[in-house]
Amino acid sequence: MISNVRLALAGLLLALSATATAQMPAVVEGQVVPSLAPLVERVSPAVVNIRVSQTVTRRNPFGDDPFWRFFGSPNPGSSEAVSAGSGVIVDAERGYILTNHHVVADADEIQISLMDGEVLDAEIIGSDAATDIALIKVEADGLIEMPIGDSEVVRVGDFVLAIGNPFGLSHTVTSGIVSALGRTGFNRNGYEDFIQTDASINPGNSGGALVNMSGELVGINSMIVSRTGGNVGIGFAVPTEIASSIMRQILDFGEVRRGLLGVTIQGIDAEAAEALNASVDQGALITEIVPGSAAEKSGLKVDDIIVALDGNKIDDASKLRNAIGLMGSGEDVDITYIRDGETKTTKAVLDRQQVARSAGTDIHPGLQGAQFATFTTSSGAEGGIEVTDVEAGSPAAQRGIRAGDVITAVNRRAVRNVQQLGELARANRILFLLVQRGDRSLMLQIR
Repeated sequence: MISNVRLALAGLLLALSATATAQMPAVVEGQVVPSLAPLVERVSPAVVNIRVSQTVTRRNPFGDDPFWRFFGSPNPGSSEAVSAGSGVIVDAERGYILTNHHVVADADEIQISLMDGEVLDAEIIGSDAATDIALIKVEADGLIEMPIGDSEVVRVGDFVLAIGNPFGLSHTVTSGIVSALGRTGFNRNGYEDFIQTDASINPGNSGGALVNMSGELVGINSMIVSRTGGNVGIGFAVPTEIASSIMRQILDFGEVRRGLLGVTIQGIDAEAAEALNASVDQGALITEIVPGSAAEKSGLKVDDIIVALDGNKIDDASKLRNAIGLMGSGEDVDITYIRDGETKTTKAVLDRQQVARSAGTDIHPGLQGAQFATFTTSSGAEGGIEVTDVEAGSPAAQRGIRAGDVITAVNRRAVRNVQQLGELARANRILFLLVQRGDRSLMLQIR
């Protein structure tokens, strides 16, 4: 019985190997031993190690107190901080590499190491904190790229490889399966649709490749869920559908231009459906439509319940927000909705989310060197204040502000836009910023 199971498993892995390569697996004592080595050998040169360095200025413990300046308080000095991640070459001719936003966000200098040991300088072409995707570029000949696969056809149970540089150990390969699809809820200010995998992902794997058995890139490894900081079999990758969309927008426009439908929405559950006498108990109920928006032009009305977008089911308001936010402005979208118990469809051409920007210098002396932006969400509402850039060694950097941080409250008062931040800064010399950084919250004091 056990031998039959082993033979069945060997047959399955042999079929996978045959899909990945024409090379026959090894034979040991007359029995076929399947191997993924030919596949790994083919795709690994497209994965690079990324070394990021930045200058960190140690803050003077006496702050800006003129009493201590009179006595000549010591210069706090600065030091170089170095971190590591991974990346995937997706265009060998032009030298384009996909990685995570959080890997390169605070970089003063970026270097990548190829599998053969060659080290190259890299520059950031564009980066998007909301999806955690960045595009960097190197100048080199003879690069090897990884073909981009279709993450839309990935299924739970598919075999995958994770290739990256965990803990600085270059070109480490782990294997597993796709554990789940469409995972969300880790960053309420971001746009998420993660592929979950049990292929081992550890610190340093960020930006590396999630590869299918055809040797195609289907995801950019982004994060893990772990109390210890190490792998526990729950890792997440940004699907190539999202990564490719972000890359195209960066290359076409020099920035990410998110779609805007122009509606205010809320989720529907069984209790709400009963109260509204609605024929469905899942979807996104439209409670307001912005005048002149894509939603109004498409014929949508308040009280309509959106249940599908381009044929994909919409379970709740967050699913709709996520789906629209991952689309580009100008894209056509087919909307299925319920009105008076009848299922209807319409087409909308998405508007562009507007971004209000402001320099920290104009807000508060302690925020000098930082750039802030107010994002308009896919529903048309203000979505919070993101730190889009921080100059190394600036007052903002010394006080712990980082690019990608999202400010949600100032002195215990919720803020939704840059204007509110400015108003509170003008009224208070000392600011306590409640900041969302990835999956954790922290308080920063600004004087």
